[in-house]
Amino acid sequence: MAEQMNVVITGHVDHGKSTVIGRLMADTGSLPDGKLDQVKALCQRTSKPFEYAFLLDALKDEQSQGITIDAARVFFKTRKRHYIIIDAPGHIEFLKNMVTGAARAEAAFLCIDANEGIQENSRRHGYLLSMLGVRQICVLVNKMDLVHYDMRVYKTVVRKFSRFLRGINLREVPFIPVSGMQGDNIVSPSEAMPWWKGHTVLSLIDTFRKESAPLDLPLRLPVQDVYKFTALGDDRRIIAGTVAAGTLRKGDELVFYPSGKKSHVAAIENFPEGTMESAAAGMSAGFTLSEQIYVKRGDLAVRTGEKKPQTGNLMRVNLFWLGREALRRDKDYFLKVGTERVRMRLVDTNKVIDASSLNSDGMKKMVERHDVADCVIAVQRPIAFDLVEDFPQTSRFVIIDGYEIAGGGIIREVLRDKNAEYRDRVMNRNLKWDMGNITRFSRSERYGHKSALVLVGGPEDKRKIAFAKTIEEKLFESDIKVYYLGIESMMAGLDSDMAIKRDGISPDDRDEMIRRLAELSNIFVDAGIVMVAAVPNLSWEEQETILTSISPVQVITIWIGCSGDSSVNTDYVIENPEYSEKDMEAAMEMILNKGISL
Repeated sequence: MAEQMNVVITGHVDHGKSTVIGRLMADTGSLPDGKLDQVKALCQRTSKPFEYAFLLDALKDEQSQGITIDAARVFFKTRKRHYIIIDAPGHIEFLKNMVTGAARAEAAFLCIDANEGIQENSRRHGYLLSMLGVRQICVLVNKMDLVHYDMRVYKTVVRKFSRFLRGINLREVPFIPVSGMQGDNIVSPSEAMPWWKGHTVLSLIDTFRKESAPLDLPLRLPVQDVYKFTALGDDRRIIAGTVAAGTLRKGDELVFYPSGKKSHVAAIENFPEGTMESAAAGMSAGFTLSEQIYVKRGDLAVRTGEKKPQTGNLMRVNLFWLGREALRRDKDYFLKVGTERVRMRLVDTNKVIDASSLNSDGMKKMVERHDVADCVIAVQRPIAFDLVEDFPQTSRFVIIDGYEIAGGGIIREVLRDKNAEYRDRVMNRNLKWDMGNITRFSRSERYGHKSALVLVGGPEDKRKIAFAKTIEEKLFESDIKVYYLGIESMMAGLDSDMAIKRDGISPDDRDEMIRRLAELSNIFVDAGIVMVAAVPNLSWEEQETILTSISPVQVITIWIGCSGDSSVNTDYVIENPEYSEKDMEAAMEMILNKGISL
């Protein structure tokens, strides 16, 4: 099978990207039969001057406006390999579409209009290509016919733009003087530029190095979903995902991050043929485990003994912002890394950079549209990822604001926060956990329900304890294996060694009490039981400690009382402490149907 490479062509609006590709396709005979004549005839009927860009602009509003709106793909081949050429839009309003196209590329052409010169989007596109990890870039100084093929104009563009590229760590980038409209240096050397002795676009494209298939890298498999089959006695739980790097093999011992839980690959499913022995990078895979452990969408599967990913919820990132509203500290967003989607907030901005000038502002604390920033973000719960220098694919992320992708970037560094040490201890605990022969899933199937921790939080008030006890009672009446654990019981027993003073509990004692509650809850949940606990004045940090110990999807948080000043993430809120029977019924329905039902 012929080698294939994705190449994106970018640049400022009207700098001739589509024209260059159209000319390349036409001059190499790569167009469908009759396509060129069809477009020329259409231009003649509509009294438009013929443009090679019309060969690509498939959308009606693109042809009417003369701009590329979406990232169009065309197929092209040389004697060496097959290419997918991605024509990315240059207009600043469609910068998101440009990023989408560039993220799939292994190499890039960047067009600059020789007559108009370097524009802000010329620099911005160069910066984004660098951030996305595209290292093979060639700059096409286009429309040389409009400057009468003047070598001095070409050299001025090369000198100025090379200086900018060096500022973003892109060195030894080749430049080619071309005219897409006239065909100069596209396929054949230009007679109009005898001073040019270098590559044409056609000859240079074959010098791009094909990225090595990541087969020899450590295994990375982001979990897409987990499917359970029940028909005809089929009890398989199939974990599905695409192998991002390395090779998954039957019998491999896997560690799932961020939890650190491990199991062996029992079989790799190959629908509809049956099973197979391995699945390599780029392949979609479904596999079963010999020891059933809790795995969820967003987990990252890694082979035991290979390079570990990073885990944490506080990280330094480089990001670019495309949202209509500025990225602010006081607003929640969603971060998507691989298959993981988690709530996030901006913590701090180290510096905000104007991508078109490289000027930076260390005092600016919000990131506005088209800004690039070095900043710190925090996510709701620990996630697994890699640093960009280790695995670019699992270090890239996007930020979602509402229903739109508003930004994206790469993770540079994981930062240590208050719970970092405890996360390390939990991961070590999970790696060394001595499992019995009865799995959590077996208990769930025997008991008829999933295990969970129902966490009742809110301001200091005896009524939430009564609410938690009533939840236990109603679950018990529904044949649920349930146990209520009161804070008073913890203080009298497990926490009796702590110096609890008459005037209250010290902050250090409170932290340790929450940690012990989390560890005890993990045992209850592992035993297949629904545990109910009331924690007065539960904070976001304490909730995070509990979520670190127990899988977040197995923790149901109910808040009783005013939630306006709380940052705790809740599944159900009862604003009035004088809860009603209707509140109780709604909470029970949520617990039964969304939390613990099989």
